[in-house]
Amino acid sequence: MSKQLQGVKVAVLATMGVEQIELTAPRQALDEAGATTHLVSPQAGTIKALQFPDWGDEFSVDVLLNESDPAQYQALYLPGGIINPDLLRINSDAVRFVKASFEVGKPVATMCHGLWMLIEADVVEGRTVTSWLSLRKDLINAGANWIDQAVVIDNDLITARNPGDIPEFAPKVVELFASKVIGVTV
Repeated sequence: MSKQLQGVKVAVLATMGVEQIELTAPRQALDEAGATTHLVSPQAGTIKALQFPDWGDEFSVDVLLNESDPAQYQALYLPGGIINPDLLRINSDAVRFVKASFEVGKPVATMCHGLWMLIEADVVEGRTVTSWLSLRKDLINAGANWIDQAVVIDNDLITARNPGDIPEFAPKVVELFASKVIGVTV
């Protein structure tokens, strides 16, 4: 088991309605690579995930969003689902957290509907991204170059379309974070 992210702290920003596999699989890949991941949420205690179309498991929140500091993390992961990013994009603390990560050039990974957060934080203009198909027009209107591809890397941002892309996405997130945070090429 490779530990190329040893000592790297990654914020996983999510709330109620996060798509369970989008939360668990990339986070597991980061943890297995040696990263320390913290589930950051505006909700205390636990959040309930979706295994669309049904409710899934509950996950413990590590850090309350309003008590968090994006400067404590070297990277950011934004899982999707429909409810999760829809709730987060109307939370000014969540939007500030995302914007702050981009302002200092931290690597960011997101997928599916998670890109709504990037639109809300005004950080997609001029970037090439992919997402769930229904976000295509939203992203284009926000100035992004949207392409229908499993995984897209644009400098410090990596995006994926949907849960079916996780087998390709998760290892590439680890590679991108390692190359951007600690300069390791995998």
